Amino acid sequence: GEQPKQGQMNNHGDAPLLPEVPLVGAGDGGGGGLSDDIKIEFESYTSELQMPAIIKLIQADLSEPYSIYTYRYFIHNWPNLCFLARHGSDYVGAIVCKLDYHKMMVKRGYIAMLAVDKNYRKRKIGATLVTKAIEAMICDEADEVVLETEVTNTAALMLYERLGFLRDKRLFRYYLNGVDALRLKLWLR
Repeated sequence: GEQPKQGQMNNHGDAPLLPEVPLVGAGDGGGGGLSDDIKIEFESYTSELQMPAIIKLIQADLSEPYSIYTYRYFIHNWPNLCFLARHGSDYVGAIVCKLDYHKMMVKRGYIAMLAVDKNYRKRKIGATLVTKAIEAMICDEADEVVLETEVTNTAALMLYERLGFLRDKRLFRYYLNGVDALRLKLWLR
């Protein structure tokens, strides 16, 4: 049969298909000298034992310091929207999200944190984590997904825009470091 194109509805209901993301970099460079054929496994959050790895990954990447309570707020309330990438026994990527009602009408997914170990970048790990989170949000009937990223973070902007997100709003001096943020939005319905 013919495959539906991105944005078209699939045969399993009313959710639009997301772009396919190959899992491991097929010769796309990067990756801190690692070979291109390493095996990355993706898994859902299952235990508080994963919390230190999530915190370590995110603290290495994000400009905002978060308390343990911030991580627990997201992960304990929406464990089904937290995914990890693993190479062997090492966690090399994580995404932390939530899903709730915005203005009592729109079921809005929110990507709170995304981080990939700098030695594992350019391998579609971030795109795969985002795609897994969005797919989980679609299963929970999300209408849209939003996030903020630093206006200077061109890698993140390119990643999210490739996945269909659009620039929705500029938030001036949003981060503690004084940098502006861009709110990005993906409409699902």
